[in-house]
Amino acid sequence: MVKIGVLGLQGAVREHVRSIEACGAEAVVIKKVEQLTQIDGLIIPGGESTTMRRLMDKYGFIEPLKQFAREGKPMFGTCAGLIILAKKIVGYDEPHLGLMDITVERNSFGRQRESFEASLAIKGVADDFIGVFIRAPHIVSVGADVDVLATYEDRIVAARQGQFLGCSFHPELTDDHRMTQYFINMVKETKE
Repeated sequence: MVKIGVLGLQGAVREHVRSIEACGAEAVVIKKVEQLTQIDGLIIPGGESTTMRRLMDKYGFIEPLKQFAREGKPMFGTCAGLIILAKKIVGYDEPHLGLMDITVERNSFGRQRESFEASLAIKGVADDFIGVFIRAPHIVSVGADVDVLATYEDRIVAARQGQFLGCSFHPELTDDHRMTQYFINMVKETKE
């Protein structure tokens, strides 16, 4: 059975654990750097990217997460997690992890009160996936080897680059686990 970690510093941790377990994989909440060696893939959840970055710095996660990526282990960033993975963030000089060749814009769909749900066609996942957008970022541009998986109103909201998967929305906040299953399948492929 594959073990999927959920970075447990801040954000929608419990919901991701529930989704992982619903897909039949083992979920591990990652609160210490040492735990990264115990997992096959990692979800960086939604939350607040600036707070998450501060906590990643405080607990020494930045370099170990980059090493995790260098080892070829899959990583999935949702909402704030997408921002954490991005190589460029509009309006910021430095990225957080800078692993995925994308440029993101924070809060591009509005503030908390403008949160919404939308039906999405996600390549390789579903033609009818309900995305929950809460202060969501969007992907402004992608590198040549990044596969755009979904758009909403002409904005990129899901993409994959090799071992990295990212989305603007919160797939864990619904009972539809197909996006989580897609990531678990990515992890399984790296173990074969």
